[in-house]
Amino acid sequence: MKRFMVFVLSLLMATMGFATDATKAKQEGTANIYANITAIEPLIEDFTAKTGVKGIYTRISTAKYIATVLTEHMAGKLQADLLQGPLPILQALKDKGVLASYKSPSAVGYPDWAIKDDAIVQFAIEYVAPIYNKELVKAADVPKTYADLADKKWKDKIVMPDPASHATTISWLVGLKEAKIFASDDEWMAFLKGLAANKPMFVKSFSPTPAPVESGEKLIAISMPKYILTKAQSPLAWANVGPLLGSPRGIAIAKAAPHPEAAKLMMDYWLSTSSMKLLADKVGEYVLAPGIFPPIEGIATAKVLPIRELSDEEIKTWGDTFKKIFY
Repeated sequence: MKRFMVFVLSLLMATMGFATDATKAKQEGTANIYANITAIEPLIEDFTAKTGVKGIYTRISTAKYIATVLTEHMAGKLQADLLQGPLPILQALKDKGVLASYKSPSAVGYPDWAIKDDAIVQFAIEYVAPIYNKELVKAADVPKTYADLADKKWKDKIVMPDPASHATTISWLVGLKEAKIFASDDEWMAFLKGLAANKPMFVKSFSPTPAPVESGEKLIAISMPKYILTKAQSPLAWANVGPLLGSPRGIAIAKAAPHPEAAKLMMDYWLSTSSMKLLADKVGEYVLAPGIFPPIEGIATAKVLPIRELSDEEIKTWGDTFKKIFY
């Protein structure tokens, strides 16, 4: 029976394009992923069911990610086989020698810019857009452009991650400038000052942004459309204000992975079409596998662009700048 299960697993991996040693992956038994992405339990369960290798998901917040991984790595006690996080975080870990080189055969069809790294594969974009309470915001009042968020009618009615400390929000605001969403830098700055004048509620990350909109405490959140799917019972919709920008989400294998073959197996699974469809359908992610979109009205035709990776120094400098504007 054991040999038969290994044969089935080998056949499955060959069919899905996996390039992993089936016997060793099965013997290792588990694959542990440290991730800052939320709600990925359906993928972990599907991976376990399809491969017979137990997937373990450990959620690490963006703010604690680098410190957690580096502390474990330097102590020789890193438990993660795979590391999933924003591109700047994974790049910093690569620079510290934490990541292993691996080219997954499952990444066929991904954009060239997403797979040019020898260790990190970019598989999705953490797309940002205004979401609003469709029961409380009239259709005529829904923002049509980014500049509309600076309209005085939204004073005290917006929630967003703190633009002085939340790295993704800092990168997103700079991305609006660099992607020429506004006709000039002066118009961009006018938008920032107008948004600040509306006195947004600040929270630590995107995760808490939907709640005040769901309850009606606020009407609009600078957030992510995926919450429309993951909070399906809530009165949420997204505002198509133009090209959507976001930080690329990446994944890589730890150089000191406790289960190296199982790590490759999970990496191959993660990047496969079936996994990316599950990530889009169940989690609402905007994935980079070709032809797959989350089932959120209008997203399939939206223009979604990756923003540039900012250095730690740039994050600090822009964070200080935005603090002066928003506080």
